[in-house]
Amino acid sequence: MSSVAPSRAPSRAPRRSAMLDWRVRFGVLALIWGFSFLLIKVGTEGFAPFQVTFGRLLFGTAVLAVAMAIKRERLPRGARTWLHLSVAAFLLNALPFSLFAYAELTIPSTLAGICNATTPLWGMVLSLVALSEDRPTRVRAAGLGIGFIGVLTVLGAWQGFSGLDVTGTALALLASFSYAVGWIYVRRTLSGTGASHLSLAGSQVALGTLQLAVVTPMFTSLPQSVEIVPLLAVITLGALGTGYAMLLQYGIVAEVGPTTGAMVTYFIPVIATAAGVAVLGEQLSWNTPVGAVIVLAGAALTQTRGPRRRAGAATPIAAAAVAPPATEPLAPLPPAATPTGAPTPGNAAVRSPAAAAGACP
Repeated sequence: MSSVAPSRAPSRAPRRSAMLDWRVRFGVLALIWGFSFLLIKVGTEGFAPFQVTFGRLLFGTAVLAVAMAIKRERLPRGARTWLHLSVAAFLLNALPFSLFAYAELTIPSTLAGICNATTPLWGMVLSLVALSEDRPTRVRAAGLGIGFIGVLTVLGAWQGFSGLDVTGTALALLASFSYAVGWIYVRRTLSGTGASHLSLAGSQVALGTLQLAVVTPMFTSLPQSVEIVPLLAVITLGALGTGYAMLLQYGIVAEVGPTTGAMVTYFIPVIATAAGVAVLGEQLSWNTPVGAVIVLAGAALTQTRGPRRRAGAATPIAAAAVAPPATEPLAPLPPAATPTGAPTPGNAAVRSPAAAAGACP
């Protein structure tokens, strides 16, 4: 008996510590991405929106570059791969990050966080058009309808959208739409490149930084003074929200799989709302949290899958659609997957990890 006990104890202890470890990291990831909208709001108090986005991508690239150097990751190869990464960087980083920054000039961070949760809804609509293997089901269609009812609830449609900044809200929704377009693009162009998840994501964020380095001087001027709080907000947003958070997500997905890893998406608007109200003192009417719950419920339904077909009866497309998820980052894989970005629409087995960089909010 004494010889059996020692052999069992070591096998149990690592399993328990590993479970606790990924749950702690999951909570940290949800907090980082949930607070991202607050950090954007604070950053825009001292910098122009394009400057906030540029700083965010710059510090995020620095963190990912250090990680790539430590792990001795090689850069992706091939001109075509780099071309697709450039487009992905625009759709999943440069454009949505800038749109959210401009949106938060006129809307509260709580509303921006909720608008981010509509990404799976846009993703389902686009996947039905662009991805032939994504078949609509009654449950997913119901989820789409419920989700958009939630959006109308958040916006207070029965009040004629009174008291709502239409432009800012439209920019936030357009940012979420951009994430969905980017995920579809990445899924069709960057699957099977042979490069590692970290290499693709790091290269994508670096390209986004270069894009903002070109655009920012054209539309902004250097601030006359630099305030410490907005500066720290931008540094934190980039280093934690765009750099470190992606590394956390990779580890979580590798350990527990993309399905569990993607669940972080549903905590982001909750944390964003709590942070905006508690820290920034933003006002919250009843329809905002109620609508957010409806949006999340609809988004969850759009991610459900239909029943598996009998073995031998499935077509190649159908077989791919019901394949078990691969252990790749979601954006918010999202995944860049997530997204950063909500779970990506469709089959996880053919998602590209590069989408993880846009999954974050």
